[in-house]
Amino acid sequence: MTLNTLKATEAATLLLDWYDRHHRDLPWRVSPPMAARGALADPYHVWLSEVMLQQTTVQAVKAYFDKFLTLWPTVENLAAAETEDVMRAWAGLGYYARARNLKKCAEAVAREHGGRFPETEEGLKALPGVGDYTAAAIAAIAFNRKSAVLDGNVERVISRLHAIETPLPAAKPEMRRLVSELTPSNRPGDFAQAMMDLGAKICTPKRPACALCPFGGSCRALTIADPETFPRKAGRKEKPLRLGAAFVAIDSSDAVYLRKRAASGLLGGMTEVPGTGWTARRDGDTSIDAQPFAAAWEACGTITHVFTHFELHLSVYRAKVAQAVACAEGWWEPIASLKRQALPTVMKKAIAQAIPHAFKPV
Repeated sequence: MTLNTLKATEAATLLLDWYDRHHRDLPWRVSPPMAARGALADPYHVWLSEVMLQQTTVQAVKAYFDKFLTLWPTVENLAAAETEDVMRAWAGLGYYARARNLKKCAEAVAREHGGRFPETEEGLKALPGVGDYTAAAIAAIAFNRKSAVLDGNVERVISRLHAIETPLPAAKPEMRRLVSELTPSNRPGDFAQAMMDLGAKICTPKRPACALCPFGGSCRALTIADPETFPRKAGRKEKPLRLGAAFVAIDSSDAVYLRKRAASGLLGGMTEVPGTGWTARRDGDTSIDAQPFAAAWEACGTITHVFTHFELHLSVYRAKVAQAVACAEGWWEPIASLKRQALPTVMKKAIAQAIPHAFKPV
């Protein structure tokens, strides 16, 4: 039996039965047993987790989710927080525009909606930083609305079920339509999470466990081709290589000179060591001549960091300086407290290249 002959209601029932037995227990999720005891999804928890999970693994998000709930238990608490504190708590999670939009969205929910998230996709999409996927996920999971939730795991599942030949991203509208047809009116939130879990646990990118899949013989990819070849993808363009330099200054008390990046643009509002003007589109100076101030700078190697759209190689320089030498735009941060600063991973790499023990446990 193929999915074409298997009714959508039957397919949804098969998947929900599987989910009831094999769901993942996640800190932001109301599991089927919890729901049976009367627990309801918290829209704040759902929204926070969905923003964090964009381009990031579940395992990486868990600690950050717990940290944010400890610091800001409600959306009103987050709205009232200092932006710098939010950026500092987010440091290391990447894609820092998400953190800026997270703060703006919390402020909008608190100010314009009395601390309550809108329940419809349209209302959710009006919030800062909430796109089609996030709006659908919140509507379905937090408010049990019949929404077509399409993340990377779901794309993989639906593309294999139907053997969709159109490559991504052009296939997204077709995938969304097919997911919408499958999504039941009963338990649409659980269905969305079941599709995610199926993609994460069974219908994996490599070596899918097809024998354990609740859809079994209904998968067209399994009958006509190798499921691993789905979803089809357009040829990837090679990421451009960008060059730049970073300058790590250390004073006599072993404090590091830091400054804050401009609020907009790549890594906006984050903390950095002085560097050159590299961007996703152009190189920065890599020579010692680009030093931010006169000092006995010495080369100490190169670090590599991969962003979404480009790869960056930074030449790292180090100097022991007197505190008075540095410019007035920054501050001196003791090595012991560097971990509490809003340093993105690329800056941590640069500092660690210059000071190998900077981020090691004491």
